[in-house]
Amino acid sequence: MKIHVDEALGLFHLQSKDSSYIFQVVEGYPAHLYWGAQLNHDAGLAHILELRERCSFSPNPVPANRPLSLDTLPQEYPQYGTSDFRQPAYQAQLDDGSRITELKYSGYRIAPGKPKLTGLPAVYTESEKEAATLYLYLKDEYSGLKVTLLYTVFAEHSAIARSAFFEQEGSAIIRLEQAMSASVDLSDSRYQALYLSGAWARERHIQRRDLAPGALRLESRRGSSSHQMNPFLALLRPEATEDHGDVYGFSLVYSGNFAAQAEVEQFNQTRVSIGINPSDFSWKLEPGQSFQTPEVIMVYSGEGIGGMSRTYHRLYRQRLCRGKHRDQVRPILINNWEATYFNFDADKIEALAQEARPLGIELFVLDDGWFGKRDNDDSSLGDWFEHERKLPEGLSGLAKRVNEQGLQFGLWVEPEMVSPDSELYRQHPDWCLHAPGRRRTEARSQLILDLSREEVCDYLYDTLSKVFASAPITYVKWDMNRNMTEIASAQAPSDRQKETAHRYMLGLYDLLERLTTSFPDILFESCSGGGGRFDPGMLYYMPQTWTSDDTDAIERLAIQYGTSIVYPASTMGAHVSAVPNHQVHRMTSFALRGDVAMSGNFGYELDLSSLSQEEKTLAARQVAQYKEIRSLVQQGEMYRLLSPFEGRGDTAWMFVSEDQSEAFVAFFRVLAEPNGPIRRLTLKGLDPNKRYKLEAGVSAAAAASGAKGSADDASAFREAFGGQSFMGDQLMRIGLVVSDLQGDFASLTFRLQAVEA
Repeated sequence: MKIHVDEALGLFHLQSKDSSYIFQVVEGYPAHLYWGAQLNHDAGLAHILELRERCSFSPNPVPANRPLSLDTLPQEYPQYGTSDFRQPAYQAQLDDGSRITELKYSGYRIAPGKPKLTGLPAVYTESEKEAATLYLYLKDEYSGLKVTLLYTVFAEHSAIARSAFFEQEGSAIIRLEQAMSASVDLSDSRYQALYLSGAWARERHIQRRDLAPGALRLESRRGSSSHQMNPFLALLRPEATEDHGDVYGFSLVYSGNFAAQAEVEQFNQTRVSIGINPSDFSWKLEPGQSFQTPEVIMVYSGEGIGGMSRTYHRLYRQRLCRGKHRDQVRPILINNWEATYFNFDADKIEALAQEARPLGIELFVLDDGWFGKRDNDDSSLGDWFEHERKLPEGLSGLAKRVNEQGLQFGLWVEPEMVSPDSELYRQHPDWCLHAPGRRRTEARSQLILDLSREEVCDYLYDTLSKVFASAPITYVKWDMNRNMTEIASAQAPSDRQKETAHRYMLGLYDLLERLTTSFPDILFESCSGGGGRFDPGMLYYMPQTWTSDDTDAIERLAIQYGTSIVYPASTMGAHVSAVPNHQVHRMTSFALRGDVAMSGNFGYELDLSSLSQEEKTLAARQVAQYKEIRSLVQQGEMYRLLSPFEGRGDTAWMFVSEDQSEAFVAFFRVLAEPNGPIRRLTLKGLDPNKRYKLEAGVSAAAAASGAKGSADDASAFREAFGGQSFMGDQLMRIGLVVSDLQGDFASLTFRLQAVEA
């Protein structure tokens, strides 16, 4: 980790672990030279840039330097209107109505460590030795607009954190119409784009496509990062695989409207930009005011997609997630939602807790319906007081009954919403997002509170603080179940209405900061109809997210695999639910459902009292196995082995300890194949010179004992390999036969422990 500066050449060379990022100031314009595998620092790097005079349709801003054209110069933070016709990184309107500003280099500063971003989540350091930050100063002399580009490099991560800070040092008002977090110009277009798309209950499916002339644009205009597109884009060479090739990742630490774009221009250069979506956005800067963009984490990997993923996993697990729960194992929980929906009372909850205790489950989570007069989803959001008929002894009484069963007590809330049928709405009908005099669009019979307003956030903080302090609550599931419409604030002046969506996010982040600081012992989990806000911004406050409302094991293979492209397993909530599955009505074995859920933060979301004795026995075994492996799953290195997006959908992944002394492997056969070939599963991430003893997981044990609810036949694997030991190189180059599994929707898991060779 080092930042080299050659002032005579205007050369900046940033070295993160295993990677280099280089740019050079040319006639006052910071020009991008290189991003990739780490290079030695040398003055010869200044010769990377080659300028070539083009025709008059690529005009030049410096008449004495005709080869220089902003239309072709690879830039660090390009601007609108001064002869670059590609996508700008920012756009500003001056007080006279013109949109022409010209930022030019005015200096730099290097500081150890990494600064906090005011009001925004961001990756952090615990020691100044972990990182170094370059502040690159740009200024438009005409308007007085100053922009500071922040670049942070890391000693232990092949990543760069970038953002931009705007200040109006002039005497007139400026309106930012666009302010991206970063822009990078790559020298060619021989790339494929990889991104994560989907819908509710079908989040973060992997898409991979070639770039071509024109622009590929990914975005959300829904008021949140969304189910439909994740705030992430990677460019990779066409030959790049899971384990080999150059990959460049861009992950935005933000939870609201975003845009990411890869534009291939006329000379086959590629411009990548990412940040707040400029659609329906502007920000008024009066003299002396400033604006900070969210942060983008840029990762280079020369070891394929998997190498990029593991960099994101380590960085986000260790230096994005915060608090006491960051490094602690997460509790195994039972959530009552799919067991009861709204139909419960204290006695029924206690009965479910009684069923959970002998299985070894550690936490009971009370979901929707405990507050106000909430017997369906038509009322009471905003009325955060106990439903007296259901909970006559309140939350404290119910928590006491759950605690007496040996379980911790957790709670579901949806604080950002308000029901029109609620005491809160009747008292404060102007507290929701709305345009005065216009229709208020409802979704799930609810509106969205205006968190851009300080009094609304203060009300939520005070009300929720009373709830969280009223009982021994150790876990909170924070939900958000609709997208934004009528994005306007009754409090904001007319010339700041387009700031509302971002001010909402700032209000939410401030509220979460206050609550998580006041209640540091509570494990908070984010949720938005499942994975509608699974993004780095929320992980800064809540170290895990409910991955999807779709709990079908087969669908979860794709969802969890796609999520792992950026996010570590420690951030994924994964539960066993009932069959037929409530989302897709598929029948799968209890063993399969458990094996899939064990690759995240494990739990159950069903009526335990309806399980057969065989299923309860298997559930107890699943719980016992997960307690043995959860530190490995939650803190280990993840390696993807087989993709559900390829072939017949077979999926496999594994988790390896940092010292390579143990591993946990999961394999899933989706569809049976008649008279198929012998198939071997080859592993990754092991020490080739270590010998590993294999212990088959509970699915194989259940199959061997003939347990009901186990539709697969993993016993052959257990009999063939259980108890045997293998060298790491054999497991990674030859593998183990997995073609003996029988039937559709089959699974097996196994552990590897290093033993004396």
